[in-house]
Amino acid sequence: MESHCTPETARKVIRCKAAVCRNPGEPLMIEEIEVDPPKAWEVRIKIICTSLCHTDLTFWKMKAPIGLFPRIFGHEAVGVVESVGEHVEELIKGDLVLPVFQPNCRKCRDCMSEKSNDCSVFGKNIIPDMPRDRTSRFKDLKGEVLHHFVGVSSFSEYTVVDEAHAVKITPDIPVDKACLLSCGVSTGLGSAWKVAAVEEGSTVAIFGLGAVGLAVAVGARLRGASKIIGVDLNPEKFEIGKKFGVTDFVNPATCTAEKPISVVIKEMTNGGADYCFECVGLASLMQDAFKSSREGWGKTVIIGAEMHGLPLTISSYELLRGKSVVGTFFGGLKSKFDIPLLIKKYLDKELSLDGFITHELSFQEINKAFELLQAGKSLRCIIWMDR
Repeated sequence: MESHCTPETARKVIRCKAAVCRNPGEPLMIEEIEVDPPKAWEVRIKIICTSLCHTDLTFWKMKAPIGLFPRIFGHEAVGVVESVGEHVEELIKGDLVLPVFQPNCRKCRDCMSEKSNDCSVFGKNIIPDMPRDRTSRFKDLKGEVLHHFVGVSSFSEYTVVDEAHAVKITPDIPVDKACLLSCGVSTGLGSAWKVAAVEEGSTVAIFGLGAVGLAVAVGARLRGASKIIGVDLNPEKFEIGKKFGVTDFVNPATCTAEKPISVVIKEMTNGGADYCFECVGLASLMQDAFKSSREGWGKTVIIGAEMHGLPLTISSYELLRGKSVVGTFFGGLKSKFDIPLLIKKYLDKELSLDGFITHELSFQEINKAFELLQAGKSLRCIIWMDR
């Protein structure tokens, strides 16, 4: 891999272009910014390509106090290490890496446990800037601080991340396919494989057929699920979903108060789906998913972050009857261990990623990616920094 660290840039401030969001819901502005060199345990990355996830969209709309602006969004990307700070042990300049929102220090109790993919050191809170000293490495040319986003901020030609948020990968995989594995697709696959542990012959209901939901379908299909029901308000998603493993489709808009979605799915699965996945982030949909699962052993996996901050209310009686509900970040995957395994499956042709990329744009066209995702017209839009 060609080195992108030169004496002219290493340990110095870099000026580059970034897509800056100044206020919630406003179009991003391509601005020239300054990116500080990495401090101890940090790496500075030259982004090759990035993509837009629904989580970016959700936080882009959020007002204070949750929303923090001005900010550089983006958390699905692939890039090359330009320089490293002191004490960085796993990465060197020139390494191809995925910056990831889910940290993996590999040393704490959680990272060393097989029970969780949490990180005791960095994973407990969503910190708006760098995780160790809670300061930013970005500022505009007027000196105003620009905030980070979930430890990545990939809507910039250069970014700085903690080494716990960077995964070294093989250059054998095409970078656009690798980009998919830094969040959404990995989340869906991991949710089916690790969190739910879907088994052969089981029935699955997926609420929301975006990129994450379709990745759940891929994971369930590869595990041998006999019926994979897609639930989405967009009727076009059924034909799309078939390519990823969806066998049946339900549009909630066609359901009635007398025959709600949970009843429809119970009829389709002879008592309820073995596994239900909520991939949108709505408490009401989480409730529907839980009600659609089978008594005795039905498991509901919550993947979507509730976009309005509402609590989830479920029946304690149904829990007593054997149902369960569990949430997950990043599909239960430990990024530094599991992402290389997913890449190997892709290179061994056991896993296809081609269908997830529906659009490709230049960095200057980044706002079009927001428009496409909001309109439900894209799964993943690859945004190339140098085109």
